[in-house]
Amino acid sequence: MSQIIEQLSEILEDRKSQSADESYVASLYHKGLDKILKKVGEESTETVMAAKDGDKEHLVYEVADLWFHTMILLANEGKSGQDVLNELERRFGTSGHRV
Repeated sequence: MSQIIEQLSEILEDRKSQSADESYVASLYHKGLDKILKKVGEESTETVMAAKDGDKEHLVYEVADLWFHTMILLANEGKSGQDVLNELERRFGTSGHRV
């Protein structure tokens, strides 16, 4: 699973150097953090709505959009999907419910 995240991270990093006219991702970078955050918020809402509607195929589609835009946010902030995977790995085996 991390291979696709790594590939996508590389592409998103490459888009930083492209003109806003060349790609959708480059246009988001050029519009700045507020635009990227707005897209993450929109995709979050669409994900919630798809889950609420019970349409599992549409839910997967919307989660993919949410992950994609979240990865753009990470790249914009100098982080990558691997950083998130590392954090999840760090948390693995820990419980929020300790006896």
